[in-house]
Amino acid sequence: MKTQDKLQHISHQVAEIIAKTHEMETVHQKLIERVHPQYRKSALNLVHYLALRSFDIEKLQERLRYLGLPALDSAEAHVMSTLLSIQNILNHLRRIPDVPQPAATISVKKSEKLLRMNTRKLFGFQSKNRWTRIMVTLPTDAAEDYGLINRLIRKGMNSARINCAHDSPEIWEKMIAHIQKSNKASKKSCKIMMDLAGPKLRTGTMKPGPEILRFKPQRDLSGIVTKPARLWIAPPTVLPPDDTADAIIPVEPALVKKIKRGNIIHFTDARGKKNNIVIERKQGGGKWGICYDSAYLKTGTALTLSQVKQTGKEIDLVGTLLPLEQFILLHKDDLLILHKTPEPGEPAQYDAHGKLTAHAHISCTLPEVFDDVMPGEAVFFDDGKIEGVIETKEIDKLYIKIVHAKNSGSRLRAGKGINFPDSDLKISGLTQKDKEDLDFVAQWADAVNLSFVNQASDVEAYLEEIAKKETKPGLILKIETRKGFVNLPEILLHAMQIFPVGIMIARGDLAVETGWKDFAGIQEEIMRVGEAAHVPAVWATQVLERMAKSGVPTRSEITDAALAQRAECVMLNKGEYIEKTVEVLDSILRKMQKNNYKSAVQLPKLKDVENLKLSL
Repeated sequence: MKTQDKLQHISHQVAEIIAKTHEMETVHQKLIERVHPQYRKSALNLVHYLALRSFDIEKLQERLRYLGLPALDSAEAHVMSTLLSIQNILNHLRRIPDVPQPAATISVKKSEKLLRMNTRKLFGFQSKNRWTRIMVTLPTDAAEDYGLINRLIRKGMNSARINCAHDSPEIWEKMIAHIQKSNKASKKSCKIMMDLAGPKLRTGTMKPGPEILRFKPQRDLSGIVTKPARLWIAPPTVLPPDDTADAIIPVEPALVKKIKRGNIIHFTDARGKKNNIVIERKQGGGKWGICYDSAYLKTGTALTLSQVKQTGKEIDLVGTLLPLEQFILLHKDDLLILHKTPEPGEPAQYDAHGKLTAHAHISCTLPEVFDDVMPGEAVFFDDGKIEGVIETKEIDKLYIKIVHAKNSGSRLRAGKGINFPDSDLKISGLTQKDKEDLDFVAQWADAVNLSFVNQASDVEAYLEEIAKKETKPGLILKIETRKGFVNLPEILLHAMQIFPVGIMIARGDLAVETGWKDFAGIQEEIMRVGEAAHVPAVWATQVLERMAKSGVPTRSEITDAALAQRAECVMLNKGEYIEKTVEVLDSILRKMQKNNYKSAVQLPKLKDVENLKLSL
């Protein structure tokens, strides 16, 4: 094909895309007109981007690259400007007059300015030499520890996340007071983000197990004790001053008073094994002891105190212990019954000959999902660690065949997440608790993290509630389901009635819901849609999680954190080493910023984008 013919062919394809953008503008005009004035041009650009993605343009991108022209691989934020620029270059090469760009067209520079402004409005101050913000989930301790919040802000926390699924308004208010105090002292503007809990689809309670307390020392490969079990011995109402206790042994106050440093407490555990505890020191209202062997203590176990510097013995009994948490051990091909009624779950039952007499069963916290699920659909438990398929459905029971678990068996406990990725669940994103919490959140939060957003009606329900409040914080849409991903463009256009708006990629649930094989591409599509709307994205869930908990990151965590620089904000969950983790993430993001801003990619055709839907 001659060069002029190639240019004409490409020009025709570009003209076809531009015509599609005008068509979609007309179709979705009413929705575009409803958005906040700050987002009017951005909403238009989002629709233009969807029009672009309705075409199979991979060959077009290739031809443009071969000619040294803009290849549409980074056009998300300024679609019409890029299309018209390409068209004018082609016209120039074909000696045809240029087409003037309309005044409303967003240029590359303008698109970058819009995104930066929207990010600053939502996530607060920009740290020196770091464009990507850091959001940190606050632990309960932050309510009593101003120093922790102050250090986090000084180390690089740009916004603090308070999860309304935990704690209480009294605790949230203390956290917020610390943030405000630190902001004033450090002259920062750390934003306050509050998560509405949303509907939580989890496993129900389990029947309590025996009242037994187990502890064991740490040993090396030779079986030699390297660290004895650390035990807190105190009256039931006196808790240890820190979280270093391997076990808490409740006893009568009279015994605690008689225990001295160096004393030895002898006992025979639940297995009939003799053992002892060496008392190390006193702290507050309790005593610290150590044990060099594994033991199982039960309520009523006799403790005999041998006093080192005096003769005689003192005998007391172990106080009431909490029942051990039961679990269900599941293997491949096992059958699990999920039931509507909130009766406590139980492991599978066997007779004296090992014959199965009753299948394992457990309830779920949202029985209304039973109306929406069907046989043959997949079920995931505990962040996808256990996978099953619904074999049979009854009015109040689902019989689930386990198709994936560990070879040694996977443990299913109470309060673990349940996902139905194949099911069209009708769960609303706003619960009664959310509506009650919104009174506090609207007053104090800079932005609301809205959970379980599946469709535009979930956003409209939130807008209806927030309209009743005097203040209207920003809004971050948590995309954590397949349905939420598919409906994202429409969800976003409805949410853009509020300013500012953001998107949170809730990667944990979303990966389970959409499948591990598809997740990488889905994450990319969410970020592209956000960029097209000039709406900042949050890279969330499990970022440097091991480091936050243990102090040492894995190699894959470092790589993940480096990739997170492409988002406008990165969220960290709480952990014992969160301060160190913020420092490391801050360093990674600064260094990565020097290497790249956004990446150029191929843009495959998406189905049904004309109807504001994304395809997998």
